[in-house]
Amino acid sequence: MNDRAIDQHAAPIGRVLSVTGSQAHVRLAVDSDERMTVGKFLGISAGPAIVVGVITKIALDPNGEFATGALDMLGEIKDGERGPFFQRGVTEYPMIGDAVSAITPRELRLIFDLSGPGTIDIGTLQQDQSIHAYINVDDMVRKHFAVFGTTGVGKSSGVSVLLRQILEAKSDIRVFLLDPHNEYGHCFDDRAQVLSPKNLKLPFWLFNFEEIVDVFFRGRPGVEEEVEILSEVIPIAKVMFQPTTGQQTRRLVRNDPKSSGVTIDTPVPYRLEDLIHLIDERMGKLENRAMWARYHRLITRIETARNDPRYGFMFDNANVGGDTMVETISTLFRLPQNGVPMTIMQLAGFPAEVVDSVASVLLRMAFEFGLWSDGAFPLLVVCEEAHRYAPADRSIGFGPTRKAVSRIAKEGRKYGVFLGLITQRPAELDATIISQCSTLFAMRMANDRDQAIVRSAVSDAAGSLIGFVPSLGTREVFAFGEGVALPTRLRFMQLDHAHIPHSEAVTRASMDSAKGVDVGFLVSVVERWRGATLSSQTRARPTGAVHGGPDDFSDLDMLAGSEFSRLKTDSVPAAPIPPPAQPVAGPRPSTMTPDAYYFPVDPPARQPFQKVRK
Repeated sequence: MNDRAIDQHAAPIGRVLSVTGSQAHVRLAVDSDERMTVGKFLGISAGPAIVVGVITKIALDPNGEFATGALDMLGEIKDGERGPFFQRGVTEYPMIGDAVSAITPRELRLIFDLSGPGTIDIGTLQQDQSIHAYINVDDMVRKHFAVFGTTGVGKSSGVSVLLRQILEAKSDIRVFLLDPHNEYGHCFDDRAQVLSPKNLKLPFWLFNFEEIVDVFFRGRPGVEEEVEILSEVIPIAKVMFQPTTGQQTRRLVRNDPKSSGVTIDTPVPYRLEDLIHLIDERMGKLENRAMWARYHRLITRIETARNDPRYGFMFDNANVGGDTMVETISTLFRLPQNGVPMTIMQLAGFPAEVVDSVASVLLRMAFEFGLWSDGAFPLLVVCEEAHRYAPADRSIGFGPTRKAVSRIAKEGRKYGVFLGLITQRPAELDATIISQCSTLFAMRMANDRDQAIVRSAVSDAAGSLIGFVPSLGTREVFAFGEGVALPTRLRFMQLDHAHIPHSEAVTRASMDSAKGVDVGFLVSVVERWRGATLSSQTRARPTGAVHGGPDDFSDLDMLAGSEFSRLKTDSVPAAPIPPPAQPVAGPRPSTMTPDAYYFPVDPPARQPFQKVRK
């Protein structure tokens, strides 16, 4: 039948000129009341169906009487036993001369209004803001998703909308968010715990061999001879530390690791004292001075990391409580959730040289917990700045982190571990991992390489829609893939001001208030700066998990930006600049690398020569 299945009164505004496998070229009237332009949906009456397409190109006919347009065919509306319905793909191709009409609001609702128990409302359609944009939450989450967009387009706000709606719709899922800029801590009220170096306990023995080597060598490639020594002594140290059940004691047993079944990557506790003792014991048996130096450097590296207060989240009291792996997993992944189903891991406070190692441990544990629990507790892992963890250039980045992300992308859905990727540079993210994401949200991107990556990841029928991406407005996004009925241009809903993500380091207000900085304020900053490298025993660490709870408080390590905002109301009296401390020759404190030293600027006064009496 040629009449519309949905609206019998839709007036034709054009005719079909030609048809290819995925496109139809149409002739449109230029004097129509409808505003025909790129991005508009049209319907073609094709026998028993209405073929739905979107205009991707339009131009005026040389004679000036008509406009010709290219229409990407995306799906069709048909009559069924329960009334009209929409399906993706085209089974009834239009013929030359078939009537073309604008899609009516009633038909748009039929296509996009998927409201129901398995969907979430994330905003409105750009074409008709009275129609809400719904996403199939199961298809989006269980088959992975990605959000792309340059800085300033509302990407973080869109991610916050998505995660808030997911938490509302899926009471059984846990969300684990890697937050490299500390933006999301206030976005989820009391439904999220916020972890940072100040309240995280991540024992060093949970790091596998590659990860702990990265920690000891401060993010640089390990020295081959020293790495070989570590590979020999770490399994022995693990066998030596065997806490007994029921008693807080430990037995020293000099068993062969092979006979005990312990490997270099087995996540069981061991003590750094035992590790250093084993290396020192081997060093004492050496006669070759050159070989002795390697062992000595390795001991220095280990002690440097252990004594560095910035690494306190790894080494502080790591073995006092014995095997704390169950407690750590419970805290990280909210098991049981107790009304707090989300964890926000703030990475901005971690030492830059170990951020990759920490991310690797967390991502690997998320996957392996899903693997060994047979997917009993669904977990959504969301990676902000995902190109940092799995860069397209395999010569950069940290291999174990890339491997952890890749395993979740390729195998995670089998074990209830799902992935959400957020990045402003998809061209710098591993294309193989992007291809595993079935739902893509593309916000404004001007870079041609970024657009090409997204174009290659969507279906051919929707590929031409990427041409709209450079002109999208703030909070506008093109959604592609399994989670949406059609490739859709939509606008994310507006969040309350209190829930909009922003960096907790330095805000605009704090930058403006910096005009009133005086010497007294600089003295307080220097004291805090130095305090960050003093023994962490003098600083209390919060033990509470939930953000905003009684144990969540600001510590002395907060960035100086928080001080700037107080200058407007709290004037600090000027103070004289204290004289600089007299430098002391010799090696730096434990925060230095083992082979770095500093010396005073002025050499010490030469002492008069004295003869030594015989």
